Amino acid sequence: MIQAVNVSFSQGYEVAVIVFDIQDVLQFKEEMGKQQYDTYIKQLKKAFKKAIVDRIPKEDILILHDYNSDNVTFLMRIDCTEKKSRELDEIIYMITANVQEHLQEISPQFKSSFITGYMFVEKSQYPTEHAVNRAYKQAVIMTEEKKKAGFSGLMMTIDDIISNQHIRLMVQPIVEVATNQMKAHEVLTRGPAGTDLENPLALFSAARQTGRLYELEQIVLEKTFRQVSENDLLKQVFINLTPVTIENLRFPTDIKAMLDKYPSISAEQFVLEITEREAINHIDYFIANIQSLRQLGFQIAVDDTGAGYSNLNTIIEIMPDIIKIDRSVIQNIDSSTVKESMLKGLLLIAKETGSIVVAEGIESKGEAMVLSKNNVDLAQGYFYARPTGVEKLKVSS
Repeated sequence: MIQAVNVSFSQGYEVAVIVFDIQDVLQFKEEMGKQQYDTYIKQLKKAFKKAIVDRIPKEDILILHDYNSDNVTFLMRIDCTEKKSRELDEIIYMITANVQEHLQEISPQFKSSFITGYMFVEKSQYPTEHAVNRAYKQAVIMTEEKKKAGFSGLMMTIDDIISNQHIRLMVQPIVEVATNQMKAHEVLTRGPAGTDLENPLALFSAARQTGRLYELEQIVLEKTFRQVSENDLLKQVFINLTPVTIENLRFPTDIKAMLDKYPSISAEQFVLEITEREAINHIDYFIANIQSLRQLGFQIAVDDTGAGYSNLNTIIEIMPDIIKIDRSVIQNIDSSTVKESMLKGLLLIAKETGSIVVAEGIESKGEAMVLSKNNVDLAQGYFYARPTGVEKLKVSS
């Protein structure tokens, strides 16, 4: 397990420890009796294993682990961007729903429910084994907080972050592949420095788990508009948003009110980037709001295209101005003819929809050369530039 975690870290991944805790354990034991309860727990863990394996790519599952008999724990590697934390919440939801459905079929007399908690393994001076155990204990504490106190501490922390706008913005350049000239920036969010929520994965996960995701994304928008205005940034700025925000009926009104506060900027400067890994719960609201946002002047991008759970129906529904191709397609594309064929297929889709293509996560010259050979429009990644503070970009704009 420790070796798998270290390898994941060396490859640039984060590692999440995820705990599924069974509610009403004592009541179950009393109603079932020890023998039936032990059988039930075995069936439950088997159902979880199947749901996890069915839902998550094999290479992303580091280990399924029994820390104790009353919960199910597994370690999963995940890309280190805030967008992937939203995907993680969706995966957890689907795994839990699948397990509940299966258990209802085999034991209809017992209605199972689970509380989940997760924490990312901290890269620190501590040995990896210590960091994994610490993350596990924190994930268990999160489930306990949810059960015993409605995780009030986490809610207070998120409330403080939102009330005082305790987030920092970083930006990563987006360049034109043919010329290597900077054409735009993508905004990346960080939580309060030196805290457990500094990591964007943890920050956005906590906001989702406490029902404050819409408010947090409004803070990101507000702060982005302010920074762009104060620093006279002229290039386009990409901002990540979830369908939770896009489909909110208040959103077009809220974002217009924010724009009105900063007369030196306009909607045409911004691209609203929607992750394709997120579920769209209210498609009618979603499409109507997309139309309203375009009328205001915003461009729309679909993110994560080509990733394992991407939904091409999203592209068909909204006909995005920009399609962003996921790092999973780009990584090592210079040594994979299959990935290059996937890229060509996505470029054909973009041509049909009239969309500009941005390739994400470029880390080597070889990957960049494949993009150039296939006439990809734009790209971003460590090969071109690492994220930097937004205040440093005034000169480069």
